[in-house]
Amino acid sequence: MQRFLLAAGCSLLSLLLPKTSRLQNSSAVPEVLRVICLPARPLALTVAHDQGLLSKYAIDVQTQVAANSDELRAGLAEGKFDLAHAAVDNAVAMIEKSGVDILVVMGGEGSTNELFAQPDIHSIEDLRGHTVIVDAPNTAYAIQLKKILLLHGLEPDRDYQVKPIGATPARLAAMREHKENAASILGPPTSLLAKEQGFFPLGSTLQILGPYQGVGAFARKPWANANGVLLTRYIAAFVEAQRWILDPAHKRQVIAVLAREYKLSSDLANEAYTSWIVAPGGFEPDAAIDLDGFRNVLQLRADVEHTWKGPAPGPEKYYDSAYYKAALSRLTSHK
Repeated sequence: MQRFLLAAGCSLLSLLLPKTSRLQNSSAVPEVLRVICLPARPLALTVAHDQGLLSKYAIDVQTQVAANSDELRAGLAEGKFDLAHAAVDNAVAMIEKSGVDILVVMGGEGSTNELFAQPDIHSIEDLRGHTVIVDAPNTAYAIQLKKILLLHGLEPDRDYQVKPIGATPARLAAMREHKENAASILGPPTSLLAKEQGFFPLGSTLQILGPYQGVGAFARKPWANANGVLLTRYIAAFVEAQRWILDPAHKRQVIAVLAREYKLSSDLANEAYTSWIVAPGGFEPDAAIDLDGFRNVLQLRADVEHTWKGPAPGPEKYYDSAYYKAALSRLTSHK
């Protein structure tokens, strides 16, 4: 009888435990989640894999790095991928320019981008008459670049030309191989390589433009609605990984991951940790959305691209916090 009561009590306790706790201790078959990234796989995904967090939440993440934002947006819109990690302005562009029903569901990074030029160009005004290179001409960091040049009296087509090249590493290669590519916005760790290779820094976007919500996660709304539990588990795993990265106790391990993932020297990996991971505008605690940074994203789009023919809307038009809050609730329940 005692054995029966003990078994019954354990069964009841199992039912009362948060779903995450039961899942984390189960041998459930992992669910596949297809993720497309730009400009690289998020460091938190690498850590989530290395630390067993994806297995903990019964997720099998299949990642692909896009060559450019056009490829990323098309792949997500066509349903080839379930989730994208890229600058959230891409999500705004998909909604406003292509009419795709997209939700931003999580943050990740701010913006520690810098404007780099060829070694013989030492001011923004010196870019007059030159060609600047971007990923895609009308989204994200291209808009940052146009706004910076506009603040210095330079307008596209009239004062300079814009040439699409692709993701950040491809832009550095294009500047290195073709001197006529005068400047580009570059983010870490590519920006650290640019400095090492002698390209001239003309200023950081944080200093010139203020806070900016950079890389975040976004998905098609119908997919998110149909796969809410999977999405919530994924966000929980990502947040745990981001916490691990930002824990000062793991600094040496994070630097080792940076060196391995991005093929950096130990010195550059140390610099990447200091000037990117833990710097203002770098990794966001708990991969939260920076709402002020998101408002700036929208305002820059309004200023440069005149998307709304008037005032920019608020972030709530594009960001649905429900899945993120559910993920944080799972983490709290597990504790």
